[in-house]
Amino acid sequence: MLNYPDIDPVAIDLGILQIRWYGISYICGILLAWWFLRYRALNNPGLGWTAVQVSDLIYYGTLGVIIGGRLGSVVFYNLPYYVANPLDVLKVWQGGMSFHGGLLGVMTAVWIYSRKIQQSFFDTTDFLIPVVPIGLFFGRIANFINAELWGAPTNLPWGVIFPNAGGVARHPSQLYEALLEGLVLFAIMWFYSSKQRPRMAVTGLFLSGYGVFRSSIEFVREPDRNIGYIAGDWLTMGQVLSIPMIIAGVIMLFLGYRKNNKTAL
Repeated sequence: MLNYPDIDPVAIDLGILQIRWYGISYICGILLAWWFLRYRALNNPGLGWTAVQVSDLIYYGTLGVIIGGRLGSVVFYNLPYYVANPLDVLKVWQGGMSFHGGLLGVMTAVWIYSRKIQQSFFDTTDFLIPVVPIGLFFGRIANFINAELWGAPTNLPWGVIFPNAGGVARHPSQLYEALLEGLVLFAIMWFYSSKQRPRMAVTGLFLSGYGVFRSSIEFVREPDRNIGYIAGDWLTMGQVLSIPMIIAGVIMLFLGYRKNNKTAL
């Protein structure tokens, strides 16, 4: 068993200003996503994306993930608390971001931006979505640093004893997610999207891939305390929100290949 390394969630303390690893993770994810998209746009003129458009898309996506992620956490995971304490919705520095809410926020922002530049919504999502796992990777690393969202108890040799987690070794599920939803999913998406694919197919593969990875890890992840298991001793809110993603992703892949309407590369 491993003891949790004593990592201060505050990376830099300037007295009146504290810079937390959680915030740094968002910055790293956004900057790397911008770099990869800019690289792809400049090396594939056929995509029709300029460097300025890539920067604008990242800006819209960032607003979407922050606003949507926060509202998703509020609505999906702890609505009664925030109804009683509405001002706490603004305290994003205390943590509390939902991937599923962030995804809805990004999709909304992409829809708005696609209308602005008069481009197909799915052409835009197919271009953007391969870099989303980069942000997921850094976000899950930040969860580990914050010693939050730990896994279920385990006797495995890499089990970690987190502070305030009952003094028992637990699955480091944050690291499982960083690996599968982050690194592995990014490798799959970047390779798959490097060739011409039917419209919607890239987006569909991401939705189904993330849904499968997230639902699988939920079996060894401790459910949110204020929610617990939704059914039996295994169904969690994360799985409830991920199953529709898998279904939607499979449908998009099917429709994309059936229509065979390919995005330019």
